[in-house]
Amino acid sequence: MNDWIQEMIDWIEVHLFEDFSLLRLSEKMGYSPYYCSFKFRHHTGVSIKSYRTLRRLFLASISLAETRERILDIAIEHGYSSQEAFARAFKEVFGVTPMVFRKHPKPWQSYFKLNIEQGEDMKMLDISQKLVITELQNQLTAFADQDILNVLNGQVMYEQFRTQELMGQSDYVPFNEAMCVHAATGDIFSPSFNQVRAEGHHSSVTGYEKVVIEPLQPLFNHSYRCIVLWFGEDMFCQINLLTILSYLEQSGYDGIVYFNAVQEQTYDVQQTEITLGGYTSFYREVVLEKKMPDSPLMPVMYQGVSLYLDLHQADNELTRYIASHPKESKEEVMQTMLKLFQRYGLGDRQYLELIEKVRGEV
Repeated sequence: MNDWIQEMIDWIEVHLFEDFSLLRLSEKMGYSPYYCSFKFRHHTGVSIKSYRTLRRLFLASISLAETRERILDIAIEHGYSSQEAFARAFKEVFGVTPMVFRKHPKPWQSYFKLNIEQGEDMKMLDISQKLVITELQNQLTAFADQDILNVLNGQVMYEQFRTQELMGQSDYVPFNEAMCVHAATGDIFSPSFNQVRAEGHHSSVTGYEKVVIEPLQPLFNHSYRCIVLWFGEDMFCQINLLTILSYLEQSGYDGIVYFNAVQEQTYDVQQTEITLGGYTSFYREVVLEKKMPDSPLMPVMYQGVSLYLDLHQADNELTRYIASHPKESKEEVMQTMLKLFQRYGLGDRQYLELIEKVRGEV
């Protein structure tokens, strides 16, 4: 069956920028349109329409960022009938218009062709990409090593950077959290925050502080002129990034902040200087109130927040996928979701909790 689904994906990719015909696809596959549509969603977790939209817009975003083609021409090339239709679809996914995006192409979330046979990608930076790291180091030559702190999303990335000294002799700390799940408070890293987060993780406060707070002591206790935040494009990483940016504002940090967006399939790293201001408000609106801020976010964070808000709806693409696979074991469903829903960036623990909740096992 996986070969059959992959054949559908391959056909859709070949005809990605054409007027889509489910009937033509069904004739190619030898099954009814309904059956093709149902099986595609069942095995990929996304509808054919959504898949085509996300793929076309991602490829269009690359053209906007890397070429000087007219926006109208890019719209037509990527299957849109008008610049207006393209702009509406683009803003819905990226949170900004194509024109604004082209002027300031800040990091955005990638959406690659599905390969349902692929193994789970390792969520880490490829340490062989020395040239990329060297280029980033060169941009920080104005600062001495002791003036720079690298905040890394998780223990695995931290261990790589620290042991390989990928950013020289500068300091490194991991942020070992999953802020996209469980309750939080507004006063980040305060005793009340630690208490609430520990309860959500079914941990003692002491255990939580050992894993999350103690590794961050250099951030709390030293004055750095530059802080570099290494986070991925997925929802998990973006909510963690938002939390750290909010904390920096709350603590009155006045140094330079860089966000190094790590694309975990290609290992590309895009560096963006962040101007603090507004992130505490964004954090409260998103994490505490579960709503999209009225003020604009950079595209990758807008995409992450959109997925985060969907995740916290009772009915979402993850819960629907789980509900549609009642006969598979929790481990089987979890392993498949790790491959299919990489935009979310959730780990096995978060998926198992969600599966148990949907199946009424909590």
